[in-house]
Amino acid sequence: MNILVVDDEKAIADLIEIYLKNENFNIYKCYESKEALKVLDEYKIDLAILDVMMPNINGFELCQKIREKYNFPVIFVTAKVEDIDKISGLTIGADDYITKPFQPLELVARVKAQLRRYTKYNDLKTNDENIIDFRNILINNNTHEFYFNEEKIELTKTEFEIMWCLCKNRGNVVKTEDLFMEVWQEKYYENDNNTIMVHIRHLREKIKDNGKNPKYILTVWGVGYKIEK
Repeated sequence: MNILVVDDEKAIADLIEIYLKNENFNIYKCYESKEALKVLDEYKIDLAILDVMMPNINGFELCQKIREKYNFPVIFVTAKVEDIDKISGLTIGADDYITKPFQPLELVARVKAQLRRYTKYNDLKTNDENIIDFRNILINNNTHEFYFNEEKIELTKTEFEIMWCLCKNRGNVVKTEDLFMEVWQEKYYENDNNTIMVHIRHLREKIKDNGKNPKYILTVWGVGYKIEK
């Protein structure tokens, strides 16, 4: 696999290169961001390790440029240790954040973990109509697997069927009676609304969707439920 290392401290970049080469990774090493952008245009990169404080284009800006085109993992390795810097790095699209000085073996372990996660997650993505991928949701009706923010969430059979129905109709309201009849395969009665509400609450809890102000599973009062595109 190809790893891009970008750090204007030559000694740090060289150290990272040595340890990753020992693990049989192919390394593209750059000492500034403009050079790194050229590498990205020429080679397939599987993961990037970026310093933050670099001349001209800093690491945060470079990460933003990467995210405009690519979704491979990005790890920051930097001397900036403030929490706000970590939050900023993760917010703009980084997958991990390691502060200097660091243990090279820890960095290697995190690189491997990110690559395992990225590879497994992307192997699930196909053009199969039974796989839906949007808004940090990946749901696979072939395997009955559900991922949220790239983490596998265990759903009951009923919870999965509800989520699948909402996802395949994303952007549109699914009427309560239609949802019940599709999932339970039975005629809907008014009292059945309570059954659906309980399962919707459990789903929101599992994806940490605030029940009072949900961002994913929305209630359309008197009609049904929907998930926005």
